[in-house]
Amino acid sequence: MASLSRLQTIARSLKRNPLPHSPTKLFNPRETIRHASSSRAIASARCFTSVPGNWQLQTRRTLILESATSASESVKLNRLSDSDSGIVEVCLDRPGAKNAIGRDMLRGLQNAFEAVREDTSANVLMICSAVPRVFCAGADLKERKTMSPSEVQLFVNLLRLTFSSLEDLHIPTIAVIEGAALGGGLELALSCDLRICGDDAVLGLPETGLAIIPGAGGTQRLPRIVGKSLAKELIYTGRRVGGKDAKSMGLVNHSVASGEAHLKALEIARDINQKGPLALKMAKRAINKGLELDMVSALEWEEDCYEQLLNTKDRLEGLAAFAEKRKPKYTGQ
Repeated sequence: MASLSRLQTIARSLKRNPLPHSPTKLFNPRETIRHASSSRAIASARCFTSVPGNWQLQTRRTLILESATSASESVKLNRLSDSDSGIVEVCLDRPGAKNAIGRDMLRGLQNAFEAVREDTSANVLMICSAVPRVFCAGADLKERKTMSPSEVQLFVNLLRLTFSSLEDLHIPTIAVIEGAALGGGLELALSCDLRICGDDAVLGLPETGLAIIPGAGGTQRLPRIVGKSLAKELIYTGRRVGGKDAKSMGLVNHSVASGEAHLKALEIARDINQKGPLALKMAKRAINKGLELDMVSALEWEEDCYEQLLNTKDRLEGLAAFAEKRKPKYTGQ
């Protein structure tokens, strides 16, 4: 239902910003709602089909992302092996633009998150950068300058939906931040469950300095993480904070020596990877949904999540391993 609500918000936005009519393929709201109700928010982007060239308007409700099904040059998906099997990395790799989020990177993020969603062997996701001293510099402002207001609105809506799909992934997610995480880059990190940074990291939401606001979830996720008053200060002023300050205000889970964020994140990912996959899924579901409810309803929701684990093979394996003083071998069943 949360995904459906997001789509309804986008629909209202599109209604306020109508696009020129085109006689081509019509938007299918039933298909979009079906995807949303199955908690696959990113799948709703399938109404964004591919054509060569720049952004093109297909209908009043549909924007086309060029080559949506092709591989992205900016995002790489790596599955670790051997004892680290189950750990997946999404690596940002656009060195010429400091990993700024443009059309290609957005397409790559969509495809990567959908691939992780469909990978039953994935237990934990790490999002990191292959570019030294930068996680993600935010939106590609050079590309943004070429867009019309309607195109900007639709791009930001899709970016917001993409980050929401990351937040909704069933497995734990970790942002690995070395260097700059600004604007959309920080919003990407805020969509993850955990954030690990180096001491020299620089984090901030500078959008008000450009006469806009964070539009991909920053105004909502930041106050939920650091509190309303501090979030307002950071957004109003656009102030950038370093790794140690980010740790002290609860913006990140750990700030470590520069260059060691990946090692720390991998250490945590390995610890998570040893736990029961179904338990991780239910723990994430219980926490995320529970925070949206009153305490009585939240405890009932926790009970429902717990009950779904009672008849699993993994629960019995955990008890057997404890009794036999050995490491459990979980299968996700």
